[in-house]
Amino acid sequence: MAFRNSFLLAFSLGITAALLDCTMARAADPIRCTVIIDEGSGDTLYRQGTCDQDFYPQSTFKLPLAMMGYDAGILTDRQNPRWKYQAKFGGPERVKKDVDPLIWEKESVVWYSQEIARKLGKGKFADYIQRFGYGNRDVSGGPGKTDGLTESWLMSSLKISPNEQVQFLRRFLNGGLPISEHAVDMTLAIVPHFEAGEGWDIQGKTGSGWLRDKAGKADYARPLGWFVGWAMKDGRRVVFARLLVDTKRHSDKPISFVVRDSLIQDFPKLAEKF
Repeated sequence: MAFRNSFLLAFSLGITAALLDCTMARAADPIRCTVIIDEGSGDTLYRQGTCDQDFYPQSTFKLPLAMMGYDAGILTDRQNPRWKYQAKFGGPERVKKDVDPLIWEKESVVWYSQEIARKLGKGKFADYIQRFGYGNRDVSGGPGKTDGLTESWLMSSLKISPNEQVQFLRRFLNGGLPISEHAVDMTLAIVPHFEAGEGWDIQGKTGSGWLRDKAGKADYARPLGWFVGWAMKDGRRVVFARLLVDTKRHSDKPISFVVRDSLIQDFPKLAEKF
């Protein structure tokens, strides 16, 4: 009986260990999503992958920030205001220069985003997020910190899923957000364009970051990349989001560029499905 019990215990432990190994393997798998909806009807045209899980928006948040900035009168047109870089902003060499709205979106300059948020102030910033219904609407910032105004969208409290990204952008394009027509027009004017082939013109914004580990540190083995926006051809407009959370470092270029380039390459083939 003792031998039988020992055998059963060993067998159970072995099964448990195997299940844990499988669970860990699954947890470390890449997370992918591509979702495309029709701007007019809202119908889902294509969806593949895990599209209902929310992640940090990272620099895709420059889209709603542009809407806020123009609506509040902080931003005026494509090239104004042009703000001077200050040493206190930090950042890589490429951002240490004067920046206007067009440069901000094209080159993804974080300090310009943070200046817009500062000029909005905590109350107005949080109010826009609530009225936009953006993601989980949590702009509290990091645990025990007071950085929500300038950091909440950067690997912090604010999160959004790919499904939510496309629904938010559809509302923007349809005039369903509580912002002025000028804010809509100017935001459309500064979002970068990309040619996707077969006559498709894509506008969109990338975003890169990392997941955080249990200790709250950036997990550089789990890079996060976004590309979200809309595409037009022959008067028809569709809205898309592509997400990749990988299991390896991307040292040659930001993961968001990998995601963007793959979506642009894939788009004509995907469009054949709708």
